[in-house]
Amino acid sequence: MRPTVRRRTRILAAIALCVGLSACASGESDSPKLAADAVIADTVPPGTALSVAVHTTEVQLKTTGDVSKLPFTVKDWPTLSAGPDVIQGFRANAVDIANNAGIPPIQAHNTGLDAKIVAVETRSKPLYQLATAPHTSITKLSDLRGKKIALSPGQAQGVVVLRTLTELGLSKKDVTLVELPSTQFLTALQAGQVDVAPLAEPTTTKYLGQYGKDGARKIETHAVDALSILWAPTAVLNDPAKAAAVKAFIPFWARSQVWAWENQDAWIAAYYVKDQKVSTADGKRIVAASEKPAFPTNWADAVKWEQQTIDVVTGFGYFGKSFNAADLFDRRFESVAANAVPAQYRGGQS
Repeated sequence: MRPTVRRRTRILAAIALCVGLSACASGESDSPKLAADAVIADTVPPGTALSVAVHTTEVQLKTTGDVSKLPFTVKDWPTLSAGPDVIQGFRANAVDIANNAGIPPIQAHNTGLDAKIVAVETRSKPLYQLATAPHTSITKLSDLRGKKIALSPGQAQGVVVLRTLTELGLSKKDVTLVELPSTQFLTALQAGQVDVAPLAEPTTTKYLGQYGKDGARKIETHAVDALSILWAPTAVLNDPAKAAAVKAFIPFWARSQVWAWENQDAWIAAYYVKDQKVSTADGKRIVAASEKPAFPTNWADAVKWEQQTIDVVTGFGYFGKSFNAADLFDRRFESVAANAVPAQYRGGQS
């Protein structure tokens, strides 16, 4: 078992124990709460600490040495990335800020967890591919009718599946949706439990390298997981010191994305080869297929995309009734990421 997997397992076990015993601190400090419309300080008070579940930024900052420049203490870098795991971490007060796609805040809203999006990066290219199980005859999107498709409703992979089905004019009656956490998608494909599952790099490359000889393949989908976000529980943002630390972290996150784009060989070596254990050649191929980071100065289109996602997901019967996507965004942070990067990495509306 890889070190990062063992670390994630320990974190989840601790979170489960904490939630089960209801013994964790409330996450609220004794200091006065910050009003939802109050200006957030630009200076982080001494002694402020955050638990930051943004693994790529951890690798980037440690590689460049900029981790020492953070104006607050990182008490932990939990290796949690799946939306349901992050939500559990938020509830246990074990995570203060995390990086996810746009769907986990929608699931969190349905469970009653109050959390807000504080930074947005946009994509225009599909991030996920639909991988097929070995020995299947699926070669194109129209072959999905009647097939068993892995679905994790609270993760980006689930949005990709549901948006793809919507584009094809298919309903839940036309396919069999097998609900699984994304961590079980590979096993489900290998065992034939599902015919299709959405995978992203570097997992796709690893899977096809092992099972391509047995007929496994990838099918490109037009569904774009358009948002990569930072988000935090409202309890964190109500704390003036932690809110200032969140605001201070956003530029480091954005600039680290730019660094990875402009220093691709170093990024491939540090992340894909050393951390993710793929070859340099595969790392280069993965990065070559990625797109330039973009941080919008205005979140209007991000809110619109999130609303469309809410409507698609709830239309398929997940996460209750539709609601106003604007409720998920804390627009006090709207320009922070864009203002931290050179002009060529900024957008207008996302």
